[in-house]
Amino acid sequence: MTDTSAKPSAQSLGVGSIIAESFSILFGNLVTVIILGFVPMFFSTLISGFLLGWGAVLGTDPDVFPSTFSVVLFVVDMIIQMSIYGLMVALLVQMAYDVKLGRSPSIGRYIGPALKTLAPVLIVSLIVFVLVGIGFVALIVPGLWIYAVFCVIVPAIVIERAGFGAMRRSAALTKDFRWAIVGLLIVVWICALLLAMVFGIIVTLALSVTGGGFLSGLLAVILLSGINGFTYSLSAISVSLIYARLREIKEGVGVDQLASVFE
Repeated sequence: MTDTSAKPSAQSLGVGSIIAESFSILFGNLVTVIILGFVPMFFSTLISGFLLGWGAVLGTDPDVFPSTFSVVLFVVDMIIQMSIYGLMVALLVQMAYDVKLGRSPSIGRYIGPALKTLAPVLIVSLIVFVLVGIGFVALIVPGLWIYAVFCVIVPAIVIERAGFGAMRRSAALTKDFRWAIVGLLIVVWICALLLAMVFGIIVTLALSVTGGGFLSGLLAVILLSGINGFTYSLSAISVSLIYARLREIKEGVGVDQLASVFE
């Protein structure tokens, strides 16, 4: 009988287990997730509102680019949003590993490592964002494939301090598992979309009750931040678990070893 135990591709990524564990971590640590996901998204939404206008942010103004000045503001806003998102993911990566190890989440302990890696996370994420965007313009499948190749760049930067070599590192880790990752991410995104739709209905009902004005706008910002924070948190946790599983399959590294860098 041929021994295939040494071949990484002979082992399953465990898509079902990762999805189930992602939801378990999300709902089992809801208060922590709200703090790490909602709070950054709340400030993100406020910044977008001031830069682009509340109509653009809340979807009530279809004319997002009425001038060159607005295009510049949009670019500035995108950089700020990706910085906030990168910071949020860096925080959630650490939380996911603590929970997986049965340790209590410690938000204060996550901030330092997350801030130290913010610059490479932002720059590398922007590069990947452009590549994925080009892939989606060509066809949806190339975009998904490119995202799968580079999906673990943030954990690689936060855990391994891979810096600007995170793209190469992510490509090496995801090799042989990219279609499985594409399938997993599609399921996660569908679940996130369904959650967003449910929250969207709640937002619509809430706004209809408040009847407009400042209170209505504030409620819309809070609820929109909650939707984005919740769905992005699910995606970030899933990516963290994908990275941990790939390190386990390819290098025999356990989660305890991954999380030891924060001690």
